[in-house]
Amino acid sequence: MKSNRNLAGFLVSMPGVLWLTVFFLIPYFIIILYSFLTSGIYGGVELPFTLESYTRMLGNAGYWQILWKTVWISLVATVICLGIGLPTAYFIATSKRSNLYLTLVIVPFWTNFLVRIFGWMVILGRNGVINSFLQLLGLEEPLTLMYTTGAVILVIVYMYLPYMILPLYSAIEKFDFRLIEAAMDLGAKRTEAIFKVLIPSIRGGIIAGIILVFIPALGSYAIPDLVGGTDGAMLGNLIARQLTVARDWPSSSAISMIFLLISTLGLLVYMRINKVQNKRRLTIRENYMREEEI
Repeated sequence: MKSNRNLAGFLVSMPGVLWLTVFFLIPYFIIILYSFLTSGIYGGVELPFTLESYTRMLGNAGYWQILWKTVWISLVATVICLGIGLPTAYFIATSKRSNLYLTLVIVPFWTNFLVRIFGWMVILGRNGVINSFLQLLGLEEPLTLMYTTGAVILVIVYMYLPYMILPLYSAIEKFDFRLIEAAMDLGAKRTEAIFKVLIPSIRGGIIAGIILVFIPALGSYAIPDLVGGTDGAMLGNLIARQLTVARDWPSSSAISMIFLLISTLGLLVYMRINKVQNKRRLTIRENYMREEEI
């Protein structure tokens, strides 16, 4: 009986394991392997193994500037998404028309990713919607809104905001709002009750939203390429340039390893925080059960 259960569990998990192996582990293994090989004369890679890609990357100030810009843009976009997403998710979770508002949040997903970026190009362009409106109001010279870092942050926020709102909504919906009323009955103001009772209770949703926005923003390629120009170039654009222009596969693989390390670090932090939270909840529950028994 037990062997049949083990066989059934193995068969059920096989598709997931196969998917992760083919589309996650093998590609990452190839990237790691390529990063330690030598660049071929006409592209591709060849032996011997070397650390040249890493030493060249670590010794080049230009790489560090683009890495810092990539992390900075991703952090700013994530903070803005959190600032907009938290009150929005709270409003949706406490509204009687939550299903309608949730549908409106996911409506942009019905349109192609590139089409939405081109839409922003029409809005932010030199002869776009905003500049045309401002010129009607008397502005003589159109503003430079496209091909700037601000345009990249704006479009990243627009693209990934739903990924922040949805986990926050899921966490807030499960929250017992009577706790806020109890805090207010004990003398706390509404904002004080929200920050001291609601926010700690939905910490898991906040962390999930931050990870879901920060990691995809970190790997952005199409957005900085189309609306950022040279000022908004990020690591994704640098990888593409190394592959298509310089044909330096080991360097592009070494840069990709940075994404892997930062993403892994973020997931480890999330797992650590989640583990501490679960341990704290378990301790509180055990103490409560002991008091009940006494």
